Amino acid sequence: MPDLTELTVAEIRNGVAGGEFKATEVAEAFNANVAAAQAALNAFIVATPEKALEAAASVDADRAAGKPLGKLAGVPIGMKDLFCTKGVQTTAASHILEGFKPEYESSVSQRLWDAGAGMLGKLNLDQFAMGSSNETSYFGNVISPWKRNDGGPDGKNWAALAPGGSSGGSSAAVSARLCPAATGTDTGGSIRQPAAFTGISGIKPTYGRCSRWGIVAFASSLDQAGPMARDVRDCAIMLEVMAGFDAKDSTSLDMPVPAWEAGLSADLKGKKVGIPREYRLDGMDADVAKSWENGIAWLKDAGAEVVDISLPHTKYALPCYYIIAPAEASSNLARYDGVRYGLRDLPDGAGLQDMYAATRAAGFGAEVKRRILIGTYVLSAGFYDAYYTQAQKVRTLISRDFTEAFKSCDVILAPTAPSAAFALGEKSADPLEMYLNDVFSVPASLAGLPAMSVPAGLNREGLPLGLQLIGRPFDEQGVLNAGLAIEQRAGFTAKPDRWW
Repeated sequence: MPDLTELTVAEIRNGVAGGEFKATEVAEAFNANVAAAQAALNAFIVATPEKALEAAASVDADRAAGKPLGKLAGVPIGMKDLFCTKGVQTTAASHILEGFKPEYESSVSQRLWDAGAGMLGKLNLDQFAMGSSNETSYFGNVISPWKRNDGGPDGKNWAALAPGGSSGGSSAAVSARLCPAATGTDTGGSIRQPAAFTGISGIKPTYGRCSRWGIVAFASSLDQAGPMARDVRDCAIMLEVMAGFDAKDSTSLDMPVPAWEAGLSADLKGKKVGIPREYRLDGMDADVAKSWENGIAWLKDAGAEVVDISLPHTKYALPCYYIIAPAEASSNLARYDGVRYGLRDLPDGAGLQDMYAATRAAGFGAEVKRRILIGTYVLSAGFYDAYYTQAQKVRTLISRDFTEAFKSCDVILAPTAPSAAFALGEKSADPLEMYLNDVFSVPASLAGLPAMSVPAGLNREGLPLGLQLIGRPFDEQGVLNAGLAIEQRAGFTAKPDRWW
């Protein structure tokens, strides 16, 4: 029998359906990996081996009885701890929600369970999805399974690296073979950047493709769920299940879900790929620039025509994002007050206002407080028009740039992140430097476009680099196909050495 934890989602699904192995065997193998790696990687906040085995046993029973199996039958997955899971602690990696067990299931997770998937556990993340390195979690930072190749004489003196954020637990778990796939959420790059840092694939679909109901909100006009997996096909399989209209979400797209897996094709003849000149930053990392050039050559080889495009308002995307996202966070996080659920800090003799202040001071981390303060400031009287209104206008201009660009191309190719993974603690002292990690990913989020990161190779330190593909609204197929073309030509098979 093959090492079941090395199999992809497609291979597990097909193997279970074909009787090559049982779903319970798959669940047991991944449960063992989760337990073995937890102390070293801290990828899971809560492990749920019993949930994975329960779902697997149900799949095995259905197969034995000749019943039809779901699209993810026998596939155990990791669930980012931003998705509410009925009866299982959901914290958003924050002390203020520690111990909270929802009485309901998020729409996305319910779709996954209905398709036969099982839950290995709740994955760690940046607190309330605010961060680019997974260092802001109340439950401790996630450590990337990757190491630089410049270790000491004994090969063990590596710097611990960031797995990216906010979906760092998801990226680390998939890369380390703790799960074949995981859910993520992307507000300004939180699926794509961690995927790039850990050598896996991840796609943020068009805003509204996946329901936000039951997902702890950060910035409601930006948040979007998506899958993270080892390859493009697995992302397509996962996304087909996760996507779909939900009447409980007013921003949900009321349109059919395409058969993305069946439509996969690496033949790009007749397609045009846009290369945005504004993404060529001064002082760009040489390895990142080289991987971008490789990506251009690979897409040409797949039959695509490469064209130069301009996205002139790109330079305003980061400041625009870091006004809009904190503003929405300030509003969304006002609900955490110690009254209805979660943490309650009630000092002796304290009144209601004192309880609010004490609870929020104790429950929120430094980065969450920083963004609440920024958001409250830009929404306050006298500053609303100067900051928030202006940012919304700039967001419209950024969206128009993409609309204009797509008149001359079908998909856009760019780096996913400006560098490979950095060491934990390397940028956490400077919030502005940390925010710059989102420079390539934020524009697509502001425009609500589908965007994907696929592995493109290793840098000189032996760390993964990702390439980003951005598509027209609703054209996830075009993004997936271009991603497949790169995947096939990059031939990326590297994985982290198991040191944990």
